Amino acid sequence: MSMARPAAVPPARATLRFAEKREAILDGAARLFNRRGIKAGTLAEVAAGVGLATNSLTYYYRKKEDLAGACLLRSIEVLDQLIADAAAAPDLPGRVAALVQGFVGCMADIAAQRRPELIFFGDMRALPQPQAAPVFAAYVDMFRALRRLLRQGPAPLGSEARRALNARSHGLLAQLLWSRAWLGRYEPADYPRAARALVDVLLHGLAAPGQPWAPDDRGVPAPPPAPGDAAEGGDAAERREAYLRTATRLVNDHGVGGASVERIAAELALTKGSFYHHHDTKHGLIDDCVERSFALIRGTQLAALAGPGNGWQRLLAATVPLVRLHDAAAAAPAAGAGRAGQGPLLRLSAWTELPDELRWRKRGALNRLAERYAAMVVDGMVDGSLRLVDPAVASHALCGLLNGLAEVGHWVPGLGPTPLATLYARPLLCGLAAPAGPAAGPDEHPPGDPP
Repeated sequence: MSMARPAAVPPARATLRFAEKREAILDGAARLFNRRGIKAGTLAEVAAGVGLATNSLTYYYRKKEDLAGACLLRSIEVLDQLIADAAAAPDLPGRVAALVQGFVGCMADIAAQRRPELIFFGDMRALPQPQAAPVFAAYVDMFRALRRLLRQGPAPLGSEARRALNARSHGLLAQLLWSRAWLGRYEPADYPRAARALVDVLLHGLAAPGQPWAPDDRGVPAPPPAPGDAAEGGDAAERREAYLRTATRLVNDHGVGGASVERIAAELALTKGSFYHHHDTKHGLIDDCVERSFALIRGTQLAALAGPGNGWQRLLAATVPLVRLHDAAAAAPAAGAGRAGQGPLLRLSAWTELPDELRWRKRGALNRLAERYAAMVVDGMVDGSLRLVDPAVASHALCGLLNGLAEVGHWVPGLGPTPLATLYARPLLCGLAAPAGPAAGPDEHPPGDPP
């Protein structure tokens, strides 16, 4: 009787070569997807980057979506390990410091090419099923572990305390992920100093002792109409605003890759032909959405600088109204006027998914907005209303706060009695170590729809 031949056991050397090549593929894919986005990047480009034929790469990953999912899971695994290492610290300041320093150390290793690249999460929502399911599940588990780092006190609490803890946890995660946008301005040898400065801002905030949390009720100045809209009159400007608001919300909800032309056109009740009448490409639309959000930030900064108050009060006036846009948008997303008609802001990291020339122009514009925040921090330190902090790092943290607004609604859904400005912005501006409401118990679950 014949017997089936047993499968050959691959020698250890072959297994090692397979693992090394797989790591090289993941590294090359992460770099490509970070540069081009998951939707735009191709298996052929990844294969060419690592010296393989495309059909050879499919031996490791059959589909591009399988490869993108593997890249995302590897990044989540790195965060999981950093969070687990930070959990060993005995108190909240120690855990936050360990996490930030560990993450920035990881970024230094990547910059020095001592470890492979990690994929950004901004385009994660563009991943289709079935690949998305394990990635989203892993991301939610990672968020829960991160949230436990901020847990203080064993008492179980109600829904508003859970909202507060979710908001603080998302704020901390947003700062970690946003640091990748600005750490490249430093030499890797200076990353540890930048990490210490960021830890100081996150734990102790910006306000000097005795400065009250008392943001005023001033709104966000409307962005100026585009030249063509101004020539055509107010109706054209209003149509363009509605158009850009909808596109902004879709990019925030689905990522640049997930916000397809078809989806945007359907949401706006337009044909694809009408879409291309307004914009030659989707990148042109994203460019306009970025510019619109930059205009809202710029107008709010300049209005705060022209208004009364000390440096702390002006900094509140330059940030809190922008946070309130998202409260207003959640209350009335279809409103056509007032704050609801202005929000939400586009996530600032969307500029990373634009073509190279546009990307560098947006990066320059964003750096100028950050420099204005840095100057406001210096003014506050001079008049004594702000603590002595690294103004450059503080300005990047303020931009990170704004970038995180795009996804805060996934973790703090709906409207509660406490506004986002208090739940989300106050922990950064006043510090995670400052007294705040008690946290949720370890058995409480975040929303099942991760960013």
